[in-house]
Amino acid sequence: MTTRFPSLPSRSSPVDSRQHSRQPNLSESTSAYTNPVQTNHNQPDAGHPHRRTRGLVLLINLSLVGLLLGLGAGYAIAQAGSARALHNEFQRGDQGENTLIIWAGDKAHIAPDFVTVVDFDERSPTYGKVLKTVPLTGPSAIGNEPHHVGLSVDGKTFAGGGLLSVLRHQDQVFFFDVSQPRNPQFIRSDNPPHASIADEFDSLSNGGFLATFMGSPDGANPGRLVEYDAHQNFVQAWPVDPPADGFDPHGLAIDEAHNLILTSDFVCPLHTLVPAGGEVILRGTVRVWDFKNRSIIRKIVVGDPANPSGTIDVGLIPGDPRLRAFTAGMADNKLYLVDTQHGTATPVYDFSSFAVTGLPIWPQLFRINHDGTRLFITLNYSGNAGKVVQFDISNPENPKLLSFVDLGPGSGPHYLRLTKDEKRLVVSDYFLVEDLVPPGVVNAEGDHKVHVIQVSPNQITLDPRFDLDFNRDISTGPARPHGFVFLRAAD
Repeated sequence: MTTRFPSLPSRSSPVDSRQHSRQPNLSESTSAYTNPVQTNHNQPDAGHPHRRTRGLVLLINLSLVGLLLGLGAGYAIAQAGSARALHNEFQRGDQGENTLIIWAGDKAHIAPDFVTVVDFDERSPTYGKVLKTVPLTGPSAIGNEPHHVGLSVDGKTFAGGGLLSVLRHQDQVFFFDVSQPRNPQFIRSDNPPHASIADEFDSLSNGGFLATFMGSPDGANPGRLVEYDAHQNFVQAWPVDPPADGFDPHGLAIDEAHNLILTSDFVCPLHTLVPAGGEVILRGTVRVWDFKNRSIIRKIVVGDPANPSGTIDVGLIPGDPRLRAFTAGMADNKLYLVDTQHGTATPVYDFSSFAVTGLPIWPQLFRINHDGTRLFITLNYSGNAGKVVQFDISNPENPKLLSFVDLGPGSGPHYLRLTKDEKRLVVSDYFLVEDLVPPGVVNAEGDHKVHVIQVSPNQITLDPRFDLDFNRDISTGPARPHGFVFLRAAD
């Protein structure tokens, strides 16, 4: 099935999400909130085959630029009484990571793509300020659409992917030496065979990386899982004989101790690059891999077979004896609990309570804390607004909504990461705009800001002192921030 995507109706005045959507009431106790997804835990859902969808009708819109969602002056923090909690958070004085390294691209595609070094020390007078920018060099320096990133297990090598490097026949993976976090050095770039559309990176215990690539060299499926060694050398594109049933991996999770890799299929990238007509073929599948053999052993269908759920991310629950995971349906607005051993995916939360009239909700990337009790996820209203939501997942079969932060009109949050001490959560406001040649149909710009959110066990609150805007703070002009890592620089 092919889905055409009409433009959104224009608005003569801003929309206030508090008037046009029924938001969860977090002034009440958490236990009083009713999860709209009702599950029978004695009879787990067996899952469904993946499918093509019309469910992401609002994903691909050339008319979204400039559309703002007026959420009102009180949008920034969702809970009353947050000021005192925020003050208490500030007093803790993080002794860990004090440097933020962000992978970003020039919005005009004129200046080279780059990494930016930002002061991440809460006690510093330059907290949240750009300290240095290190551009790419060479023939693949411009127009890569910088996307997700990874940090080697020793914290010394930074890997960044160019989502759309293939459109300019350029290298797609870029390595930096970050052994001196405030003085990164560009090492080299690489163009792996059999793969394009670089997405998620994760580190390996041997010092290397695995990275998902959603497409083959021409941008169509099947994609690959690409491996690099500790010296940034290409090892192999996995699997050697990839499946031809919509293998377009985006999300990635690794558990070497349990011989387990998970990938989640999201979308066939080639079809989003059609200049006109608007065609998207979504996926709704999680693949279970044998880590040692780098082979797929199980395919888990997520959601309704009639409309693929758009499984953009996947994450294992740390410490879960049943090796379960979560995935999010960007098209069907559900959070799923995945049983990796029995091959099932059960919806456990419905984000429809966060709906805003005329815009999609788009549950996107998420992070889980070290003890597997809290989950944080971005909601991206097609680049026009956004929220970050915190859940208690102590009982994975029944997540409890704890708190959320509203980032306001134009925000569009996507990428997020927890600090090592889990006291701060950083979020970047940019998803994707396909404005290279040939152009595509995805247009979710966001406002290019980077936010710091203070994390408590049952509440998240925006840090107003951290003020980083890539439209304002980059010397070469407006830029699009995407993936990032934290490091500790010596005093």
